[in-house]
Amino acid sequence: MEIALDAYNYERAFIRDIPEISSIPILKQLSENGFGVVAFEGEKMIGFLCSVEPFENVFRSTDVKGVFSPMGANGAVAENHGKIYAALYQAAAKKWVKAGAVSHAICLYGHDEQAKQQLFRYGFGMRCMDAIRPMETIDCVPCDGYDFLELPKADYASVYPLHLALNEHYCSSPFFMNRKPDTLEEFLTFSERNKERYFVAKKKGELCAYLEVSNEGETFVASGDAYRHIMGAYCVPEHRGRGVYQKLLNLVINTLEAEGYTKLGVDFESINPSGSGFWLKYFNAYTNSVVRRIDEQILKRTSLV
Repeated sequence: MEIALDAYNYERAFIRDIPEISSIPILKQLSENGFGVVAFEGEKMIGFLCSVEPFENVFRSTDVKGVFSPMGANGAVAENHGKIYAALYQAAAKKWVKAGAVSHAICLYGHDEQAKQQLFRYGFGMRCMDAIRPMETIDCVPCDGYDFLELPKADYASVYPLHLALNEHYCSSPFFMNRKPDTLEEFLTFSERNKERYFVAKKKGELCAYLEVSNEGETFVASGDAYRHIMGAYCVPEHRGRGVYQKLLNLVINTLEAEGYTKLGVDFESINPSGSGFWLKYFNAYTNSVVRRIDEQILKRTSLV
């Protein structure tokens, strides 16, 4: 826990909007599932790397099994930091592959450059990011001819065509992420169950952009009474570059700030150039998740697994 908190507080020195904490909630659970490893120098622990248990359908768009080490579930002391991560991954990866996992994802803090560079040398690439900002409006140009509003629940179905368009965007280059889209019924059921809220932009009565806001995100700091999270976003291409999204984001910020929320977060794929460019302009990234897809043929070498 001491190593984990040191790593967290190092990141917090750069990103002050992530809250002060005294523990990592998921660490005890993950340390007991048998898929983690630790590094010792004599009697002193100098690093650890834990993961969730292997799971199917990685990223909801593949046919392979994978593992994921969440935020706070890995860390190392400052001295020989990169080399410790190298040794930790080598030991953990043996366990993961033995369990049939060929997709390996590790959530690193955004400013842990030594760990990132070491894992890049081991074949990882960046895939996902978490970011946060204070609930303060952004500067944006006037956006005449558009209406901006929060939808009532009775109108949630009107978002569904844009939800499908977002799934189509996932399939484009360089994204190449072919997820099975929800049916309308599944979309509405998910929205109701998770208490999603939809903020939209319209022009001449036609919905052209939306932001989906949820109570929490995917890291342990992405929740709480003062926090809200952007879960989905899409703008019809012909309406991009006109300030629509900045104005829509301000609507979300103003609405949530009036309700007492002070922090707004978002998670997104770094392989989505339009999305990541927008979010990084207005939010501060505090995690970089890196992913490696190893050669599946290694699973045939039973002597190794």
